[in-house]
Amino acid sequence: MKLSVIIPVFNEEKTILELLKKVKKADIQKIEKEIIIIDDGSTDKTRDILRKIKSNKTKDKNIKIIFQDKNYGKGFAIRTGIKHSTGEIIIIQDADLEYNPDEYYKLIKPILEKKAEVVYGSRILNKNNKISSLGFYLGGKFLTFLTNLLYNTKITDEPTCYKIFKKNILKSIDLKCKRFEFCPEITAKIAKNKIKILEVPISYNPRHKNQGKKIKVRDGIIAIWTLFKYRFVE
Repeated sequence: MKLSVIIPVFNEEKTILELLKKVKKADIQKIEKEIIIIDDGSTDKTRDILRKIKSNKTKDKNIKIIFQDKNYGKGFAIRTGIKHSTGEIIIIQDADLEYNPDEYYKLIKPILEKKAEVVYGSRILNKNNKISSLGFYLGGKFLTFLTNLLYNTKITDEPTCYKIFKKNILKSIDLKCKRFEFCPEITAKIAKNKIKILEVPISYNPRHKNQGKKIKVRDGIIAIWTLFKYRFVE
């Protein structure tokens, strides 16, 4: 059994090395781990850092680093990572240290025990978590409410980064996303296929705009449109 960790990266020179260290150290017991980093056209020092890792002759052979020729968007980077993944289980990991890789095992455990095929890490279910800002919090709550309304789901955290899938489930879905609409698109298509989403409480260490948070108001509007589009149009 192997876990594929897909890490889309854009301008994360301050966090990428620490994040990679945490992902490599994450204990998933006897499960093999491959790490797939997709640099989405970074313009800071991120690409130089990743090139150095890739050229290191003693580098971990389970790390794959892919360089996009320009900035296509997070969704496109995730789709690239899915194509290169070989694990039976796939998890999405942001590079900004908001989410804790030490929680991988409890997230994949329901899949290992055949209790679920899709698992979401819910920040809402952990009452000890802080929020990044009231706007982001309310936006996430609204997207979750809208998802449950449109798709008859019962989830608490639709826009969570930690989404875990059995490979055959994820690779069977024709994704079109390019930017941050990966979350609503995959959730919509999972729900339309009548696949239950099991949620597990996770910790969350939010960062703010001045620390590099990239989601903007327009991304929220696109997420809303995406949920409606896959419910009524496609």
